[in-house]
Amino acid sequence: MDKHYFALAAMKFEEGFKALPDDADLHYGLARAYAPSDQAVMLSSLDAALGRNSNHVGCLLLLVDHNIDAEDYTEAGKLLERIKAINPWHPEAWAYAAVLAQLQNQPQEEQTARQTALKFSPDNPRVDFLIGQKLSQNYRFAEGAAHERQSLKFDAEYLPAKAQLAQDLLRLGEETEGWELAQQVQKQDGYDVQAFNLVGLHDKMASFVTLTNADFLVRMGSHEAAVYGPQVLELLAHARSNLCAKYSIELKRPTIVEVFPEQKDFAVRTFGMPGNPGYLGVCFGRVVTANSPAAHTSHAVNWQAVLWHEFCHVVTLQLTGNKMPRWLSEGISVYEELQANPSWGQRMNPQYREMVLGGDLTPVSKLSGAFLAPRSDLHLQFAYYEASLVIEFLVERFGVENLKAILRDLGEGVEMNTALEKHTTEIAKLDEGFAAFARARSEKLAPGLDFEKPAFAKREEKKGSGRPRIRMPVSLDDPPLPQDTATKEESWDAWAKDHPTNFWAMMLRAQEFVGNKKWTEARPVLQRLIELYPGFTGQDSAYRLLAATHRALGETNSEKVVLAQFAEQDDEATDAYLRLMELGAAGQDWSTVMKNALRYLAANPLTAAPYRFLAQAGEKTNDTQSAIAAYRALLELDPPDPAEVHFHLAQLLHRAGDPAARRHVLQALEEAPRYRAALRLLLEINSESPQTNIKEPTTTANVNR
Repeated sequence: MDKHYFALAAMKFEEGFKALPDDADLHYGLARAYAPSDQAVMLSSLDAALGRNSNHVGCLLLLVDHNIDAEDYTEAGKLLERIKAINPWHPEAWAYAAVLAQLQNQPQEEQTARQTALKFSPDNPRVDFLIGQKLSQNYRFAEGAAHERQSLKFDAEYLPAKAQLAQDLLRLGEETEGWELAQQVQKQDGYDVQAFNLVGLHDKMASFVTLTNADFLVRMGSHEAAVYGPQVLELLAHARSNLCAKYSIELKRPTIVEVFPEQKDFAVRTFGMPGNPGYLGVCFGRVVTANSPAAHTSHAVNWQAVLWHEFCHVVTLQLTGNKMPRWLSEGISVYEELQANPSWGQRMNPQYREMVLGGDLTPVSKLSGAFLAPRSDLHLQFAYYEASLVIEFLVERFGVENLKAILRDLGEGVEMNTALEKHTTEIAKLDEGFAAFARARSEKLAPGLDFEKPAFAKREEKKGSGRPRIRMPVSLDDPPLPQDTATKEESWDAWAKDHPTNFWAMMLRAQEFVGNKKWTEARPVLQRLIELYPGFTGQDSAYRLLAATHRALGETNSEKVVLAQFAEQDDEATDAYLRLMELGAAGQDWSTVMKNALRYLAANPLTAAPYRFLAQAGEKTNDTQSAIAAYRALLELDPPDPAEVHFHLAQLLHRAGDPAARRHVLQALEEAPRYRAALRLLLEINSESPQTNIKEPTTTANVNR
């Protein structure tokens, strides 16, 4: 456990149950092993331990830790009182009391609790280590680092404090000292997995390229930096000018953004350990870490939306001094995605509708807990959506100025619910008002459709899919996947006829028609679905099937219209963007080509096709600079015909008067020595070069040379 090798620890505790199945300490140990990765297992293990020993202090302390993360400070306080009844001088209990006091802006109580924790051991390094660690886990990195420094004053070789301080400093952007401390920990304890990972990552990051301007320091892999690094800086600059003005903040120091092409490296930099695959990016305040598009192998992720989201965290965390609950921070970032681009962020969908109306809505006053131990990935995504819906509700009902006032109060140490009540209404009324707002939003989703789930859909959900298994093609050219045998066996046809506007039945019927290539039968069903639910985006969208239907029927104009509607609303539909580029190029519609090339690059900038289309569109519309940038990026992606790319780039550079044209035409000839057009261009460049028209004086020295 001390080496952060939690998987091995869990395995050893499991082995212990074979000999001691009722041992409370083993259940407690298993809970600790799963605490960083699986809150549900942790809580069940704690229940098992406390069922065998209701006074197990370690278990009660771990529950305190859990409730602090969930911002349930009342329950955490009750548990601490329960521990004090068992041991009134337990130093870790008083350390947690100090954390609780600081998080609630009670400086006197915090000081008293810390002094009590040190009463019988005034130089105990674990007390300040524990306070600092818990504060850092709640994003109070500066305060946490201060406590770790105090711990090291008590014991300069106390490795837990040194390791935690290294992480805190790296998250604060104090990188030189942070990396040095990580290396010290690794040298002193070669078996500490977290320190080993960090030191290995430091060596790997030495090869990263750094892109800078006055406001940002961006680190990326050299290949990715050459392909789309300038786009990253441009996007961040746009986010900064927009969001800093909106929230009335002036950032004093540059923001550090690190983009990792491998997910495991992102996880080590962010969490100290590999894993946590669900995260796209994380902001610590001044420092942002993010997965690059290369890390998303299963599907495209809009990296521009991710960076906009994370930079919004930069603004709100610095505005509040990191003193804001997770739900508020995430809610504002998702909300601001939608404000920046209507195709970004999250929107109401049939699954969320069912969750809101089915009782899965969490009250505003308890919303941070929804992020802590979600029942599934869907529930975690729903927590993000619900948080953004709360922000929309607050802005619509009370105005954006009151939202900004809440953030300012949090920065001054005002407790969250107090700030909410001050600038909105009573918490109970706020919970009630938001619940009504969310229900109304759910009921407005495609009101012409019936969302009742038929028996076959409910059965599939019970099998563990989390939603009815309406499986759509992965791309526009793929045939629909076959339905499960169980679904086929269900006699749902009669049910569907009695429910002609049922969403699930219409989707399954449309998929069956497309699967059997009954295009004329599929078309009206899909058109009706989109008419009733025009915001139907995502991987399962009816837009995809309708576009494929029009294509199969040779209805190119209709296909283009459907794809254009889909592309306007979905920020990750790379297959739709590509098809629109193909259709646009065929019809000489270069504005459509450019628009969809840029959309594609926002989702995946590491693919050659959109750069080819963008370069072609730039050439056709005399947008020389866009074409030059596209060809340069294309060269970084190892094109199959580099001679052609070098030649086109040389032509554009020559047209722009850039002397680099000569180098690129020579590179084209290096790849293809008999490339006649390139030879002609080289002759043209040489004839226009001032150096070729200078006649050297005939001297003895020149002749001899």
